[in-house]
Amino acid sequence: MRNFSELTEREILALAIGAEEEDGRIYLDFAEGLRADYAASAKVFVDMAAEESEHRRWLIDLYREKFGEHIPLVRRQDVRGFVSRKPVWQTQPLRLELVRNQAEQMELEAARFYRQAAARSQDASIRKLLGDLAEAEVAHEHMAERLMEENLPTDVRAEEDEAARRMFVLRVIQPGLAGLMDGSVSTLAPVFAAAFATQSSWDAFLVGLAASLGAGISMGFAEALSDNGSLTGRGAPWIRGVICGLMTMLGGIGHTLPFLVPSFYTAMVLAVVVVVVELGIITWIRWKYMDTPPLSAAMQVGFGGALVFATGILIGSS
Repeated sequence: MRNFSELTEREILALAIGAEEEDGRIYLDFAEGLRADYAASAKVFVDMAAEESEHRRWLIDLYREKFGEHIPLVRRQDVRGFVSRKPVWQTQPLRLELVRNQAEQMELEAARFYRQAAARSQDASIRKLLGDLAEAEVAHEHMAERLMEENLPTDVRAEEDEAARRMFVLRVIQPGLAGLMDGSVSTLAPVFAAAFATQSSWDAFLVGLAASLGAGISMGFAEALSDNGSLTGRGAPWIRGVICGLMTMLGGIGHTLPFLVPSFYTAMVLAVVVVVVELGIITWIRWKYMDTPPLSAAMQVGFGGALVFATGILIGSS
């Protein structure tokens, strides 16, 4: 990699041309990824890509005037300290607020970089060029704000934000909640049955660990194979599977870890406290994201947990 201060005017201009083209393509990727669910935001990014294309044409005209037709390949990753952009395909599925924030950050970073580079430059022509680029990025930032206001009035933005919330619930909260409920409730019976049958904290821990890991793997695969998300809009199946599997394992491990305490009765009391906390967390999630009345959620979760808990005690004490 080369330092920015080592680049010639020709290379700086070539770098700016490539950067503008790359940013424009990123905006078009944003638009394509959002088009199905957020048409208004997709239009904003199409217009922003058009602005980047205008900047690129302006830079190419300036380059031709000074250096001719051949533009050397100078990329961001070849210059030390230059702002790099994460490919859009690595951030699928796109989240609306994340994309909006990333677009704003792109303009801020580009303008800041050009200003700092201009301040460090000792060459008057380079300083002027970098200053002009910084002003262009600032103008584009204001253009982005204007485009947002024109294409995303308050009611449309509220609708898209609500759609984004529904997508988050569908793709993250639902598989996570299913896993947490399964891990917290279904492993109660084997853990406490083993605890009461053996009166050994270590044996109960081993049973709980095996049940938690087994349930996590099973639920992860079940969620991932349930559907591919193409019709339901639930997102990538492997992401849902990982979320569901991890939350299932976490739900079971929570009330298993207290049995690492050598004292059986102390471990039992701690495990019961953890179970109450787990059921409380599940109740809160159902109320917060699933619009379930808090009393109804508490009764449903508590009743199910009590049944499984009693089943484990009865079997373990028999």
